Amino acid sequence: MELNKYKSDVWVDWCPGCGNFGILLALYKAFSELNLAPEKTIVVSGIGCSGKMPYFVNVSGVYSLHGRAIPFATGIKLANPELTVVVHGGDGDIFGIGMGHFVALGRRNIDMTVIMHNNGVYGLTKGQASPTLPRGIKTKALIKPNLQDALNPICLALASGYTFVARGYAMQPEYLKELIKTAILHKGASFIEVLQPCVTYNNVYTAKFYSEKIYKLEDDGWDPTVKNLSEINEKLSSSFKKAIELNNKVPIGVFYRNPYASTFEDRFEERLQNYKNFPPAKQSISIDGKPVLTDEDFKILFSKYIVKVKKD
Repeated sequence: MELNKYKSDVWVDWCPGCGNFGILLALYKAFSELNLAPEKTIVVSGIGCSGKMPYFVNVSGVYSLHGRAIPFATGIKLANPELTVVVHGGDGDIFGIGMGHFVALGRRNIDMTVIMHNNGVYGLTKGQASPTLPRGIKTKALIKPNLQDALNPICLALASGYTFVARGYAMQPEYLKELIKTAILHKGASFIEVLQPCVTYNNVYTAKFYSEKIYKLEDDGWDPTVKNLSEINEKLSSSFKKAIELNNKVPIGVFYRNPYASTFEDRFEERLQNYKNFPPAKQSISIDGKPVLTDEDFKILFSKYIVKVKKD
């Protein structure tokens, strides 16, 4: 499909120069080159500047609660595994209030993609330090330097069980587009951290800063793909080392890709036969206007779980 087919009529109202524009462009291009059907593609977001993504993309979308984009998306994907589900959230949204859900998705290895917009601050609420801002850094909205240590998004994704882990840069949309395409095509939980300058509140991690620090992992000879089952632990260990390099440089690219891990949907199919062909979204809830499950049916099915309260 043409790229413009994925553009909605909603005015894109981020701050001029915001890194989110590059992420949005990369998403348009990725969807277009994959020729995704809009009615079978879902963009789910949390709250924050990144939360506006569903408004700007002409596919199905959900603008959910702060930190709750992943469980919303999980419900959608498990109800209809045929859908392509992409989550967008900020570093505060996903790694602050939404941290538990992020880890749970990795453990389950559900076939969906999480794209985290990382600018180190809570941009929508005036620049407070986010979980990814390093200790001792003072951005323009902070009265004093940040007191807390930063989380490493790549290490956390690897430790949580994501089977595709990558980092992109908002000011390189062509490169980011390829990462998004690869993540969507990967079968399993995919995570992309996107370094995204906040031109309004983060005057430390700017486009100039990243232009001097960024390098591509493949240019350094890195191969992120697990070649066989016996190699998983070794590849994971090497991926962690790549993620915590302290050479004053910032690597982007694919850190880890494991094509051998079973997805949550695969495991569910083993326990509930025909799940993928007949998921909840395709099941009827009524026949001739009447509920499939009556009150009496419910009582019979769940009789041993019903708690009876004795009245005095």
